[in-house]
Amino acid sequence: MLYATELMGAKTYDAQGNYVGKIREFFIEPAEQPNRIAHYLLSRGSFQPLVARHDQVASVAPGNVRLNVNERLLEPYEPNEAWLAVQKDLLDQQIIDTSGRKVVRVNDVDLAEQRTNGSVELRVTQVDVGLPGAVRRLFQGIAPQKFIRKVQGQFPPRSIRWEFVNLVESDPLRRVKLRITHEKLEDLHPADLADIVEDLSAAERQGIIASLDEETAAEVLAELDARLTSQIVEKLDPEKAADILEEMAPDAAADLLADLPKETSEELLEEMPGHEAAEGRELLEFDPSTAGGMMNSEFVFVGERSTRDEVLKWMREHDLNLDQLDTIVLLDHAAQFSGTVPVARLLLAEPEQTLAELKVEPLLSLPPDASEREVFEIFDKYNLRTLTVVDEDKLPIGAISVDDVVSKLLK
Repeated sequence: MLYATELMGAKTYDAQGNYVGKIREFFIEPAEQPNRIAHYLLSRGSFQPLVARHDQVASVAPGNVRLNVNERLLEPYEPNEAWLAVQKDLLDQQIIDTSGRKVVRVNDVDLAEQRTNGSVELRVTQVDVGLPGAVRRLFQGIAPQKFIRKVQGQFPPRSIRWEFVNLVESDPLRRVKLRITHEKLEDLHPADLADIVEDLSAAERQGIIASLDEETAAEVLAELDARLTSQIVEKLDPEKAADILEEMAPDAAADLLADLPKETSEELLEEMPGHEAAEGRELLEFDPSTAGGMMNSEFVFVGERSTRDEVLKWMREHDLNLDQLDTIVLLDHAAQFSGTVPVARLLLAEPEQTLAELKVEPLLSLPPDASEREVFEIFDKYNLRTLTVVDEDKLPIGAISVDDVVSKLLK
């Protein structure tokens, strides 16, 4: 096993043993071979730098490289944006460690030798994000190689295989960017992905959110600080931003729209389908510090005379957010609010029991203009998980969940 830091500055000799220069950089050509060191940049003091191809390298060792051709066959160096520079673009760069659920920094790159037709190719196998790589960087050039390897062996290795590397790179010319697609990121819990996004720069955040599917992006934005969420959405393509808003809970989407400049908010509402846009506009009319401003207009409601089996059958046939479904709101014969039933109580009921028999006491609700203080007090007093918001005709218009209360308290 070789390491990139051991080869930086290595003296290079041609097939006749003539000194050619020192290695200053390696390049990967992702379009040709995503893990092969394709080119070596050789510097020679005041002379023009040269480039050795991978098939012109005969042997490689720490501090020493031998070529299988004469110096005259080497090409002068010309910058190429299609090449990924190991030192410039990899070392010290941030990558997303999807298994560790965080952003880490590359300390070194592990290389393996592969002999091909009289030449030696170096292949990138993994990136070192642990202390061994940091030790090599620290002592390189000031301590013997044997000493460095001995010291690094005292620390636990921590590496990420090259095929699992997600480079956090805003430059669109970096062809290796997010090479394993974003499916790996989308497998993370939204809260973990939000932690990762918070550690990135503004440009990097935009790149990650823009690349996620709308549902995942919506879940991640819901976990972020409101200020960051506004900054990200404001810079997104309006169509993409509108698609993300459609996937958000109506109350969360309304909160986000309220934090955006009015012009941006209106532009996004215009991009959204009629139903979602109308819902968003209705919620925007409520003061954020009231029950109406805290409620979610999407909630499950059924007639109180329905039986347990009828409700379960109805629930199976509809696309409900089961992860968030905790309580069912009941309506009487006049479609007025008549109570609530916890889902756990519903599941344990007899098949023919009506929901009116299962509802909890006392009957609790608040009008949309109730203050957030009133909301907090009633949640605390009755240890609620959900509270129904009703209009002046006692018709339910929304529900406040304990998550909404916690989020409000943490702001």
